[in-house]
Amino acid sequence: MVAFVTAPLRRERRAEPPEDPHVAELEARKEAKYREIRDAEMDRAAGKLSEQEWRRQDAELRREAIAILKELDRAGGDS
Repeated sequence: MVAFVTAPLRRERRAEPPEDPHVAELEARKEAKYREIRDAEMDRAAGKLSEQEWRRQDAELRREAIAILKELDRAGGDS
């Protein structure tokens, strides 16, 4: 019984391959851009942005997000 319970502790841990720093940076940029998009949507809902300002900002933020996603695809990261 003890051997069964402690078996996972005795197994060799396989080292995961180190994450590519470029991919990690792109993932961080992607998440930040998604936050910016959500923040702009909240600003519009709160009346801080006019519909026209929001549309312009939303279009630009989404273009930037798409560029980041394409770069992630080229780098082999998950999107």
